[in-house]
Amino acid sequence: MRIHLVNPNTTVSMTEKAAAAARAVASPGTQIVAATSSMGPASIEGFYDDALALPGLLHAIAMAEAGEGSAVDAHIIACFDDTGLDAARTLARAPVVGIGEAGFHLASLIAHRFAVVTTLSRSVPVIEANLARYGLLARCCAIRASEVAVLELEDPASDARARISAEIGRAVVADKAEAIVLGCAGMADLARALADEHGVPVIDGVASAVALAEGLVRTGLATSKAGPYAAPRAKPYAGLLADFAPRQP
Repeated sequence: MRIHLVNPNTTVSMTEKAAAAARAVASPGTQIVAATSSMGPASIEGFYDDALALPGLLHAIAMAEAGEGSAVDAHIIACFDDTGLDAARTLARAPVVGIGEAGFHLASLIAHRFAVVTTLSRSVPVIEANLARYGLLARCCAIRASEVAVLELEDPASDARARISAEIGRAVVADKAEAIVLGCAGMADLARALADEHGVPVIDGVASAVALAEGLVRTGLATSKAGPYAAPRAKPYAGLLADFAPRQP
């Protein structure tokens, strides 16, 4: 199968990191096709960045679905905010998995109480809202911000890992967290080492999304088009979005 992993920001090194994490857990025969958004912010940190990332994300998904002779079987949105997840599910014929939702669900299967360790404080309200929407807020004992900017995760000279590890330690001791969900795709390469360091499962949303996407494809499940995820109606779109006018399937 072919899984399309799209990074909704424009930082190529983050795409490569997420793709490596995905390929490390993908089953034999699963091909990870990674794409970086062609327009939008260099990192997604809050509501404004999230809104500006949507056109590039949707364009990448539309192009992947239109690929002749190389159709993709599922999409993964490699942003922990699950940026554009509803819109992507409306647009795509193949199933779409967000790494935030995937990480939360896997955490709920292996721990009674889990914590999220994310980047900046401004990300906390988005994560709280998503947990509530997915019905998992009661299972999350804490959302801790390490105050690491997303692009610091791409800088080997930064102390980002140490700050993330410190918040994991606080979550385990103070919040009694039994598992940790890493709250950014840029943390994907840290999960295994941090789990060994703290003695609890540390969950990377990218790897979680691969597992769920493969499962959906193997069981023949795709997004229901019977309700709000029905394909968008064809209509004119104006200005810079003229090329985004949906076409009838």
